[in-house]
Amino acid sequence: MAFELPKLNYANSALGAKGMCEETLDIHYGKHHQAYVTALNGLVAADASLAGKSLEDLIKGSAAAGGPLFNNAGQHLNHSLYWLSLNPNGGGIPGKLEAKINADFGSVAKFKEDFKNAGITQFGSGWAWLVLGNDGKLKITKSPNASSPLATGEGKTLLVCDVWEHAYYIDYRNRRPDFLTNWLDNLANYEYAASQL
Repeated sequence: MAFELPKLNYANSALGAKGMCEETLDIHYGKHHQAYVTALNGLVAADASLAGKSLEDLIKGSAAAGGPLFNNAGQHLNHSLYWLSLNPNGGGIPGKLEAKINADFGSVAKFKEDFKNAGITQFGSGWAWLVLGNDGKLKITKSPNASSPLATGEGKTLLVCDVWEHAYYIDYRNRRPDFLTNWLDNLANYEYAASQL
């Protein structure tokens, strides 16, 4: 069965009032993500040993070698998680997650500061992640290109922010810090993150 672009839980225009315009979604979701899905399906179709493998298995099995299979499978998963990490009514942190954030980071403000710093300091293209670590504690990590906590075994993803330039350039030009601030305050789907705890 071929991999498919996931359905969004909101219209392409739904994030505009929160700082992510419809053109950004049209290009990022409809062009960039679709290109990874198309390439991944081509790679799987060309190699019978990959038939029937889950996306997670493809990522874990190709992480050490890297290359086109890992890049396209990783980008498909990362983007799929990113769309779940966005919400037109985002920004509000449910009590259960807020309590965990306060316990593990000291405060919501410290969590946001650390997450923003991870996104800003990710050199070049990549991702900033809120992860439930293998020790049961929340942690923030970052990864380049197609890598992820799944690929590195760092824990379970709760939220992810895309810091590739195509995620924010139309709306923010080269102002990645402003994009991250807005993402944390207005777009982040903390309800989804809480559901993954």
